[in-house]
Amino acid sequence: MSIPSVSPAESTKPLRAAIIGAGAIAEVHAAGYSAAGVEVVAISDLDAALAQKRAAEWGIPHAYGDAAQLLHTHELDMVSICTPAASHHALTLLAARAGVHVLCEKPIAVDLVEAEEMIRVCEEQGVLLQIGHMLRSNPAVRTAKSLIDAGVIGAITTIRLRQAHDWGGAEQVRPTFATRASGGGGTLLDNGCHLMDLARFLVGDVEEVYARMGTLRWPIELEDSAVVTARFKSGAIGTIETSWSATGWEEGFWIHGTQGSLEWSNRHKEPELVLSTRQSGGTDWEKTDVTRYEFVAERGHNAQIASFAKAVRSGGPVACEGHDGREAVRIVLASYDSARKNRPIRLGEEATSLQEAMGDEANAVI
Repeated sequence: MSIPSVSPAESTKPLRAAIIGAGAIAEVHAAGYSAAGVEVVAISDLDAALAQKRAAEWGIPHAYGDAAQLLHTHELDMVSICTPAASHHALTLLAARAGVHVLCEKPIAVDLVEAEEMIRVCEEQGVLLQIGHMLRSNPAVRTAKSLIDAGVIGAITTIRLRQAHDWGGAEQVRPTFATRASGGGGTLLDNGCHLMDLARFLVGDVEEVYARMGTLRWPIELEDSAVVTARFKSGAIGTIETSWSATGWEEGFWIHGTQGSLEWSNRHKEPELVLSTRQSGGTDWEKTDVTRYEFVAERGHNAQIASFAKAVRSGGPVACEGHDGREAVRIVLASYDSARKNRPIRLGEEATSLQEAMGDEANAVI
C-alpha cells in the first residue's frame, strides 16, 4: 500500500510516534524508534501504572491508561500497536480513523474478517498499515530473497523453517500467553505466524497444510509444540517447526533448490547465511562450492521500524503489508484446523477465525 508523497518541508519535520501496549515487545519498538531518529511522545496501556513506569524508564513524556485519549491528545505520524492479538483490530481502526500510520505487531488479527476490515479502513483513511513480521527485514532473509529471485539456487524444492525457545529458561510461560482467553493460540500462532509469512516471502503462496501439535512441557491451555508440513503452489514442499519447549533459542531456515541451497541459523554462533552450489562440478557427496555471507546491518526489529519510518516519510511501500499479515494468519488457521481434524487442509477451505479453527478441542494433545 502507498500513500501520496510528502512535501519537501514535511520530509524534514521530525516524526512523532506513540506506542499502545507496554509489554515486553513495546521496549523493542521504543528502542527501534530511538535508533531511527523518531520521537516517541506517548505510551498507553490498560494498566495505567505500567504505562507510567515504562514512560519513566524509556524517557517518554506522556503516559495514558486509554489509547483513545492518547490518540485524541497528540498530533502523531505513526503508532505501534503492541497489545495482545485480540485487540489489534479495534486499536488499528481507532488509529487509522485518527489519521495515524499503523505498525501493528503480529499477528494482524485472529479473525480473517477483522483483518480484512483493518486493511480496508487503513486504505480508506489513507494511512499505511505495516505488520510486524520483522524477519522480512532481517539482512540474512533479505539476502536469501535476492539470491532466490536471481535464480542462484534454481527452483525451490524443499524448505525447513524453525523458531523455537523455552522462554529464556523461565519457570513458567508468561501469563498473557498461557491461556486461550489471553493468548488465543500457543506457539503455532505466536511463532508460527512469523514463519508462515517467511514461507510466503521466500517461496510463494501455500496450497495445503497438514499439522500436528501438542502441549508437552508446560501446564497451560495452549500448544507448546507444533509441526506443519506444507505444499506450495509452486510444487515445493516444506516443514514449519515451532516450539516453546526447546532449550535455548533458535530461528533459522534451510532452503534447497535444483541448483543450490541456502542455510541460516542463530543457534550456537553469530548467524551467517551459507550458500552451497556445485558450480565447479565434481561428484563428491559432501564437498560443494560454499559462499558465506556475514552481516553487520541491524537485525530485524530495528530494521523493520527504520523501514516503517522511511515509508511514512516517502509515502510507502511498507516492508510487510496488511494482506501479507492476513495470509500468514490464514495459513495458521488452516494449520489449527488441520490438527483438530487430523487431515490436510487446502488454503481457501480453512476456518476463518481462531475460535472456529481450534474448536472445543483446543486443549487436546493431537
